[in-house]
Amino acid sequence: MEIALKQRMHWLALHGFVRGVASLGARRGDLQARLIADSSVKADPVPFYEEVRAGGPLVQTRLGHITADHAIGHELLRSDDFRVVSIGSNLPAPLRWLEGRTRHDLLHPLRPPSLLAVEPPDHTRYRKTVSSVFTPRAVAALRDRVEQTAECLLDELSREPGVVDIVDRYCAQLPVAIISDILGVPDRDRQRVLEFGELAAPSLDFGLPWPQYQRVERGLAWFNSWLDAHLGRLRRSPGDDLMSQLIRKAESGSPETYLAGLVLAAGFETTVNLLGNGIRMLLDNPEHLGTLSRHPELWPNAVEEILRLESPVQLTARFALKDTEIAGKQVGQGELVVVYVAAANRDPAVFTDPNRFDIERENAGRHLAFSGGRHFCLGAALARAEGEVGLRAFFDRFPEVRAAGAGSRRDTRVLHGWSTLPVALGPARSMATR
Repeated sequence: MEIALKQRMHWLALHGFVRGVASLGARRGDLQARLIADSSVKADPVPFYEEVRAGGPLVQTRLGHITADHAIGHELLRSDDFRVVSIGSNLPAPLRWLEGRTRHDLLHPLRPPSLLAVEPPDHTRYRKTVSSVFTPRAVAALRDRVEQTAECLLDELSREPGVVDIVDRYCAQLPVAIISDILGVPDRDRQRVLEFGELAAPSLDFGLPWPQYQRVERGLAWFNSWLDAHLGRLRRSPGDDLMSQLIRKAESGSPETYLAGLVLAAGFETTVNLLGNGIRMLLDNPEHLGTLSRHPELWPNAVEEILRLESPVQLTARFALKDTEIAGKQVGQGELVVVYVAAANRDPAVFTDPNRFDIERENAGRHLAFSGGRHFCLGAALARAEGEVGLRAFFDRFPEVRAAGAGSRRDTRVLHGWSTLPVALGPARSMATR
């Protein structure tokens, strides 16, 4: 089949059909369809959280079910009666056949062997292999690296005070430097890894328009090509990085090696969102910066509250392995349930005054931002460290920083953050006074 036609047919099977059905359903008020096709939801999801919650603990839609209930989300993410969704696996049979016939042979975050798309026994084996090198001791060492990298980036910003896009100059640069250390990426390739991540970020969304689908496919193809060459270099000349350690533990060419490269390389995008969301929220609530200045021990809890209130990952999905019952409603085998993580993190049954930003909130850490159960985020400890160190170091260095424009949100539904965020840095605090 001609490549261009094959690609168009793949888009039609995987995204075009979903997009068409969702567009029709959105006009009729279907909540899950609106989540996919209503641009106002993507622009400002907070009012929509409450619309979903008003529908009850579990809302049935034309596409499956959706929940904004924290208790249901917490239970479902840990349930053995549900499994993660591999992209295309829940399509109608004819479209599933077409998608399988026209797909490319590229690594994808929602397709095996990605940790996001497999269940035991494969998931157990893959995660055990990755966890064997991604130890608490290794993460503690990476925290030192986070501190060093943050200081270097802030030194650069200090030399050119004025208005900067803080996402481009800091929020993206810090996590990509750390993930590059983990993957053994040479300095010359770090900008490429960042570009790959930005291009591939919408791959977690369903119902992509054709132009965006094409950009995602190019990003995945470029990343796959680069990763093959990079892993080849590490096999020939391994270093001290965690990826080289993983290669030494796994057989050459094993799925474990490839999934680690994919998941870790894609994982920094959520930390970019965490840092950008945190900077914007604290600039909009300067009283909290005053509190953090007086009580820096509150920084870890502030990060948890940022994760809760502006969840970098807005939603996840599971499908039922058997007929089951949730909140008194029947969910049939193979039916999809969307856990609306961002809405569950604002559940008033769990969080008092849930829409209020409160860095001293006692139960802020009860959020579901890192998922749960066997799919709890492998990099959660590192993400927390990057959030705490990165935000604290930034505001310590630039105590008079102010917002310098509206900025722009990312054009994604699953991932939630800032694409651009202009700030006026103001004078940098000298090292001698810090």
